[in-house]
Amino acid sequence: MQIKEVAATLERFAPLSLQESYDNAGFQVGLTEAEVSGVLLCLDVTEAAVRAAAEAGCNLIVAHHPLLFHGLKCVGDATQPERCVRLAIQLGVAVYAAHTNLDNAPGGVCFTMADRLGLTDVRSLTPQHRADGLDAVGGLIGCLPEAETATAFLDRVKAAFGAASLRHSAPLGRPVRTVALCGGAGASFIDDALRAGADAYVTGEASYHHFFGLEERMMLVTTGHYESEQYAVGLLASILRDAFPGLTLRQFGSTNPVFYH
Repeated sequence: MQIKEVAATLERFAPLSLQESYDNAGFQVGLTEAEVSGVLLCLDVTEAAVRAAAEAGCNLIVAHHPLLFHGLKCVGDATQPERCVRLAIQLGVAVYAAHTNLDNAPGGVCFTMADRLGLTDVRSLTPQHRADGLDAVGGLIGCLPEAETATAFLDRVKAAFGAASLRHSAPLGRPVRTVALCGGAGASFIDDALRAGADAYVTGEASYHHFFGLEERMMLVTTGHYESEQYAVGLLASILRDAFPGLTLRQFGSTNPVFYH
């Protein structure tokens, strides 16, 4: 089996045309026609992840976040992407990323988040009908099985994403039932969540100023970027396991660069 066959399987689930204009999903490093010896799955490509892939006999890394998000002007030792590219080439490890195309795909990262929260009646928050005929999710909205207090909801979110702590706006004076969400840096969907009548909007990160002006309208909750998207690794594993039952898959541990004290 060639690396390009693994990529084609991932792109049937999450076509590259679903990625946002600023993104760089797809192949990052390596030769597409090389035979696959195994796949290491991770959220972020780090030097430790590249070494772990080589040590496990995996010549392909499939990550959620692109290693080459911005262009490189040189390949040296000055930045982590430069070092990872050099190391991947030295060790013969190819790198592929499924990022916002996996976020926007039906059944993708947002659906994994909704499942973790136990939401029902899940639907797209901002349906996007694209020229190529594909529909992009653009965040989700759904309902909890029963309305619950803000405190109970925050406990639910914290447990669902294994978050050491949460950032949130002032709790509402009403129960939480309708919940909107988007993984990663999803602050751009706050207004959409408000228009949709969400009691709470859950995302990975938002800036200080996003927490203003929501009083008694909606509770904004941020889990941390890594925490919101960490289960993308399991989703990628499931896609590949179903397509290639005999393929060696390894899941790398946490690549979260944020620590809490």
